[in-house]
Amino acid sequence: MSDNDELVFIDDERQPAEEPNEARPWFVLVADDDDGVHEVTRFALGTRSILGRPLALLHAHSGAEALVVLRRQPDVAVILLDVVMESDDAGLRLVETIRSDQSLANTRIILRTGQPGHAPEAETISRYDINDYKTKAELSESRLLASLTMAIRSYDQLQRLDAHRRGLEMIVSASNQLNAKPGVRAFAEGLITQIAALIGVPADGLVCACAEKPTNTTNGGEHRVIAAAGQFAPLIHHRLSEIDDARIALALQSALQARASNIGRHSATLFFAKTADAGFAAYVGSAQPIPPIDQELLEVFCSNIALCAKNVDLVAELRRDAFLDRQLAMPNRNALIVELNRRAQVAPYGDGVLAVVDVDQFATVNDILGQHYGDLVLKMAADRLRERFAPPAFVARLAGDAFAIIGQSDALGPASIQDCFSSPFALMGIQQPLSVSAGVVYLNSGFRAGGEYLADAYLALKRAKASGLAQIVTFTADLASEVRSRARLLDDLRRAFESRQLYLAYQPQIDLASNRVVGAEALLRWRLADGTMVPPATFIPIAEQSGLIIDLGRWLLHEAMQALHRLRAAGAPDLRLAVNVSAVELRRPDFAASVCRALRDMAVPADALEIEITESLAVGTSEPTIQSLATLRASGVTVAIDDFGTGYSSLAYLDRLPADRLKIDRSFIATLQHDGRAARIPRTIIALGRELGLRIVAEGVEQQSVADAARALGCHEAQGYHFARPMPEAEFIAWLEARPPASD
Repeated sequence: MSDNDELVFIDDERQPAEEPNEARPWFVLVADDDDGVHEVTRFALGTRSILGRPLALLHAHSGAEALVVLRRQPDVAVILLDVVMESDDAGLRLVETIRSDQSLANTRIILRTGQPGHAPEAETISRYDINDYKTKAELSESRLLASLTMAIRSYDQLQRLDAHRRGLEMIVSASNQLNAKPGVRAFAEGLITQIAALIGVPADGLVCACAEKPTNTTNGGEHRVIAAAGQFAPLIHHRLSEIDDARIALALQSALQARASNIGRHSATLFFAKTADAGFAAYVGSAQPIPPIDQELLEVFCSNIALCAKNVDLVAELRRDAFLDRQLAMPNRNALIVELNRRAQVAPYGDGVLAVVDVDQFATVNDILGQHYGDLVLKMAADRLRERFAPPAFVARLAGDAFAIIGQSDALGPASIQDCFSSPFALMGIQQPLSVSAGVVYLNSGFRAGGEYLADAYLALKRAKASGLAQIVTFTADLASEVRSRARLLDDLRRAFESRQLYLAYQPQIDLASNRVVGAEALLRWRLADGTMVPPATFIPIAEQSGLIIDLGRWLLHEAMQALHRLRAAGAPDLRLAVNVSAVELRRPDFAASVCRALRDMAVPADALEIEITESLAVGTSEPTIQSLATLRASGVTVAIDDFGTGYSSLAYLDRLPADRLKIDRSFIATLQHDGRAARIPRTIIALGRELGLRIVAEGVEQQSVADAARALGCHEAQGYHFARPMPEAEFIAWLEARPPASD
């Protein structure tokens, strides 16, 4: 050994950690255009081993040939690369290609050259991650072995880091996937797949067993196979003792009893604690020795997945809650959507039917007979539906007293739904009759999301509920078009409100005794850009249903109060202005306070404002609402009951309601010009109103004869086309100014 040779301790390297026939070699590529270099390298390294593994030399005589070798054998640990081969920079160009290939990123490169003048610069060595650089004259056998040992050690560490990273990523992925498994069986099957992928063995030969409680038996009596793959698949649900391979059965039995994993050289038996009394055991067999790195990953895997095992019952419980209505023990809305989607995929143009069924007047039953009784009604209704529409039909509870049924058109139709509830229920000694309304939609529109079909069925149900009791409506294109039209109308109404296309029109109210203008009703009007008028009966209900009526009412009151000042200045100094109030507005707790605040802000005396509510609203008025109206009356605001005679007023309600005026509907006022039976009803209403101390207003007066008859019968005031049509503010002011003075 010369003085220039490095001292290298390689005795331990020559002793393989494993038997030579089992140790995978380190692949070393010699890329050089000099045959002598190949021969010398083969002689120096052919029998060597590093880190307990032999060396396997691969040979290439050019950069192009080296690339072919690397594509065929990508797990090359080290490349002994000549800088100059078929060209002066062939070696460096090969380095650039190697480093651009992600699969060769860990391969170590030792540059060799017989021409020192062709040595690469330090920046090149750094940029391309070159492990070492030597001239061929420097590489004695010992120095070559030393350089190769350092390069292989570096390669091995990089490979281990990558393996750890990939293994940890797989463990995290396995945790996510196993957490989503619905139940013990699915969890166990997923466990087998994940373990196989983690250590790179086929799923064949993996067995998972479960113990529900500790056992001291040795024959595996209480341990059963709950998931298996490959040759063990037929053993699912069998005892462990029925596994032909006693070694596997014993390994699983021992792990379950000891509640501990045992990782060996060619197999690993893993234990996953589920609870203090139960757990899983999985056997992993491998034809090749399980590398230490995989053994470490298996230990990490066990610790991590044990948490998933403990949560498996919780996950199953959550999944049940997600798709099961616990009160009635039947599928819920989520399960219905899943089933609709499944059937749409299987038969997108089939003859399936979806019906949404709602129990009529269930809230009344619940209020009168109690919640417990109502729950029994729901249970009986659910049982009746499931009995009548048995599988393959699908019955689910949507919410409250609403159910859904999926079935075939020949078995699910209006007649079958009504027949299901034709006989009463026997509940707590009561024969409880029950009727339902339903919306039906045919599932033949191609592949559509289940939620869309359900929305269509709800639209049909809404129409059915609006039509009365025990009604069933089938969804049609016309119904969908109507709904879309209403949606467009609401959108247009919002835009019209924001762009001030809405305005107020005023219809005067005349004192019949003096012919003096004593008031005016402020009416909301909507004129489109093309001059077309949208009737209030069309857009007011939509505004009420959408809640837009709140903003409209606030704006209307503000506009009317501003206009009142101008109208009084134009010749009607004592003018009273009436505004209509919807049920949505009146039921707001702050309604009275907001009206009083508006009067103060606009400097309008309270007796100048009249609140008009319809007769149907008056009948349904609750105690808080009555108190709200009483508060307004106490402040000086008057209250009028509009369209009287068209509803079903209770005389007791009429007596309790804080009202000042009774406005008789035009349909009755028109009969006053006729003698006899036709005028009996308006005469009775007028007499009733006067008896209650209310001022009576005749609506819809269109002839002088009707006005005279109304006055003769005791009406105090009137409004109608005979006096004036509703007019915009400017026209109303002109009308007031042109009107002759009233007689005293």
